[in-house]
Amino acid sequence: MTDGPYHADKIHLDASLGYYLTKARNVLMERTDRAVKPLGLTAQQIGVMLMLSCGRAHTPFELSRAMSYDSGSMTRMLDRLEKKGFIVRTRSDVDRRMIRLELTPYGRDLAQQLPALGATVLNEQLRGFSAADLATLTGLLGRLIANGSGGGDDGGFPASCLAEDTAAPPPSRKGDV
Repeated sequence: MTDGPYHADKIHLDASLGYYLTKARNVLMERTDRAVKPLGLTAQQIGVMLMLSCGRAHTPFELSRAMSYDSGSMTRMLDRLEKKGFIVRTRSDVDRRMIRLELTPYGRDLAQQLPALGATVLNEQLRGFSAADLATLTGLLGRLIANGSGGGDDGGFPASCLAEDTAAPPPSRKGDV
């Protein structure tokens, strides 16, 4: 027996939270893919570009960990971004086993365009939502993430990577001061 809102004998796929979260993510990814296609990027690749742009990650390992990608998938993505001229890989002078990642000047220019594209996509997707609706949605999702993260890093972008004027405040979490 469970003490939550779902019960095994009454759960339906198309009415479950998992279904709606997956569907919402897929719709958002498809819309984002269309928006960044003229730049030669995919929705998955913009995460790498933004992580490098704001200094959140500097190595393939850091990117894989922050974005929850396995090392093989990350290597293939970095190969594509390098081939397109968006990033460069260099070996550390201190430890030759260490690969450092940097955006090229072209990659930095593209990364600067991504917040505006992201805002456009999100505003289209949130058409009809009030500021209060958005605050409620992000607050509830923040709680959902906190329940599953065990208090660890949620993989999100630090405040220094986001615009100062956001539509909704970050979700509060128990224990935040």
